Amino acid sequence: MESSQALQLQNKNSPAILQTPQSRFKKWTPLFVLSLALAVIILDTTILNVTLRTIINDLHTDIQSIQWVITTYSLILAAFTITGGRLGDLFGRKKMFITGAIIFAVGSFITSISQNVGTMIAGEAVIEGIGAALMMPATVSLLRSCYKGRELALAFAVWGGIASAAAALGPVIGGWLSTNYSWRWAFRVNIFVVLLLIIGSFLITEAKDRFEKPTLDYVGILLSAAGLLSLVFGFIEASTYGWWNIKTPFIVFGRILDLGGISPTPVFIFLGLIILVVFAFWERHMMDKEETPLVSLKLFKNDQFMGAALVTGMLSLGQAGLSFAIPVYFQAVLGLDPLHTGIAMIPMTIVIMVGAPLSAYLVKFISPKRIVQIGVLINMLGFFVLKESLHIGSTQWALAPGFMLFGFGMGLIMGQTNNLALSAVPVYEAGEAAGVNNTFRQVGMSLGAAIIGSVMLSALGTNLASGIQASEIIPQGQKAAIAAAVSNQTSNIEFGAGAPIAANVPKAITNEITSLAHSATVDAAKSALGFGIASALLSLLFTLKLPDTYEYEKHDAPAPAAH
Repeated sequence: MESSQALQLQNKNSPAILQTPQSRFKKWTPLFVLSLALAVIILDTTILNVTLRTIINDLHTDIQSIQWVITTYSLILAAFTITGGRLGDLFGRKKMFITGAIIFAVGSFITSISQNVGTMIAGEAVIEGIGAALMMPATVSLLRSCYKGRELALAFAVWGGIASAAAALGPVIGGWLSTNYSWRWAFRVNIFVVLLLIIGSFLITEAKDRFEKPTLDYVGILLSAAGLLSLVFGFIEASTYGWWNIKTPFIVFGRILDLGGISPTPVFIFLGLIILVVFAFWERHMMDKEETPLVSLKLFKNDQFMGAALVTGMLSLGQAGLSFAIPVYFQAVLGLDPLHTGIAMIPMTIVIMVGAPLSAYLVKFISPKRIVQIGVLINMLGFFVLKESLHIGSTQWALAPGFMLFGFGMGLIMGQTNNLALSAVPVYEAGEAAGVNNTFRQVGMSLGAAIIGSVMLSALGTNLASGIQASEIIPQGQKAAIAAAVSNQTSNIEFGAGAPIAANVPKAITNEITSLAHSATVDAAKSALGFGIASALLSLLFTLKLPDTYEYEKHDAPAPAAH
């Protein structure tokens, strides 16, 4: 009897029994579910980017209106991700994950049946944005509570790799769906994905590590949201209104708002910074009163966390810029459709999926800090190779080596930066930290698209004007009129529509303008990639704040008692 009991006890604790296929499936299902949630959030934005023309024609609208859909989504996600992380800490991360997924599905359904831009903004930008803001920080903090040690390192590596790969796969999936079915199916499939997420969530253990009174810092939510909304809006709209001198009238509720010839860009950026400073003082006030703030200011004094968050933000900025600049070249110069544009970027996707799990293996031999630094250097080399490979005659496959270098560097980096950021805080602050970290990522992506878009538009206009003036084919008397006509079409060129001019212009001049537009696009894309190199260099400087090892054990202390 005793030996039988001993045998049962031995079997119960046997590693072989604990590592059965069923137990392994149960162990790694949360990683699949949480990675899929992040992927669908990222895919949603990139899918929209490549189906712009189809949506514009279907809804009988213009590019400016659809850009507002993308802009509003970015604003909502940037403004409320911190709040989403805090809600998960207080009321349960799994609960917020499921709630966010359901809201996301509702927004996707509304978007899929929208017949006008207003409905699309409500569904895609506002409702989906709120759902994503609840889901995204929950995916990180749930990973933090589900896995430990090397398993957590592998989980974050896979999670980070899937995040980057989803951004690259979005154009392929979006192009395929819009070409073979309808752009509406790009949103309808989200409903089925959310059903999978809800079913899979039954295998995820709830995590709510705070033992404080579950209260919300409503003033902090209002201030952080208003500050981030103002800041991100200023950067996003810089390409429309200009960085300082106003280019287009600023219309508010149907009336032109005159700011004395100054663009609203610096006004909103400055206002956003002021509000965020007030937010910081308010959070200090909350801590002095021993009440629970929306964000603990200790996070911003934590060199390890801030180093990882800043690296994440700067790399996201560079990746958003690359994802904006290269497709412009593919569509405007090579004439590729959205589907083949996405296919041309597949080499980047493949190596991201290789680099991410490899980083988890390499951490056995190399410190996480060195892996991130190596990844940033490879990333920078990828930008440089892409820049040098880009010419009017370059095929999509000529850019594959640069894509592969860039993707491999991103794969090495993303999982490690998440690990380093989250290992800098205790488990009970994981949702809050994840919200801040993801806000850095989202703001980086927003700034990347805004700044690179502005750089490319400015470079396109300047290069086209100088090319027309230097042309020996265009008659001198027609140069001013043609330059003025083409300068107003840089947005069309960016989206692959070329530079249409009057039908009575001779064929030789038309061909010359097309050639000049292609040259200007290449030069503008090179300028954007140069900006990416600069962002990677800044990322390398921020890595100096990173530690050589994870510090989970140091921070895995119990949550403080309630006040």
